[in-house]
Amino acid sequence: MMTNMLLGNPSNAGESLVMANNYLMDKGYYVLSYNRDKGAPNWVSWHLSRKDLGKMSRANDFRPDADIPGSWYQVSQTSYMGSGFDRGHNCPSGDRTATRAANESTFLMTNMIPQAPNHNQHLWKNLEEYTRELVMKGNEVYVIMGSYGSGGTGSRGLARTIDGRKVTVPDHIWKILVVLPEGNNDLQRINKNTRIIAVNTPNKNNVNIRWSAYLTSVEEIEKATRYRLLDKIPQVVRQELVKKIDNGQQAMYP
Repeated sequence: MMTNMLLGNPSNAGESLVMANNYLMDKGYYVLSYNRDKGAPNWVSWHLSRKDLGKMSRANDFRPDADIPGSWYQVSQTSYMGSGFDRGHNCPSGDRTATRAANESTFLMTNMIPQAPNHNQHLWKNLEEYTRELVMKGNEVYVIMGSYGSGGTGSRGLARTIDGRKVTVPDHIWKILVVLPEGNNDLQRINKNTRIIAVNTPNKNNVNIRWSAYLTSVEEIEKATRYRLLDKIPQVVRQELVKKIDNGQQAMYP
């Protein structure tokens, strides 16, 4: 958990059952805050380095998470069927290809949100692939992804919930990347020049496939979510980083 949540716990999620809508779960390969009433994570946090990338093929074994408390509604692999939304990964399958167990971990339904198909398959895929390109060029990346609100537009139009109102469809999906050259003592190496890529996107089928169209600051995502992001970074550095907006110029488009 330490590496996957090195930069902080954005919502102060906890492992107590009374925190049903901010329930901390460590899946080994990523950490998340689960929201029982939304049937989806609030946010997911993970670290990506070259050792996470291998030749393992996509498991595709979408399944319920056995670690969900027994009295809670269990979102299943069929919960999104016919909804017009994809089972959208937070921590992507492609970020965990070193082992079968790592890849299979990403198909738990606690790692999914209802995501507009074009958003998932184009805009988000482009950002995920760009992140892995950064890693293959000698970087490591800390990633936090989350979603908020209700009301997304999938292939069958607008919906606020699916699965008999058990799963909330978010209206916005965001992601923050903290990019560092490969190395050690990561917290100490983050400085005001560290590259931060923050995007905040509408969960709509007609999104721009270029993620650079949605660049924003960490500060703006904090205002929208009321989270405190990157709070383990020393304050004097953090206060500069949260205001930065990446230029996206190094982005590679299809």
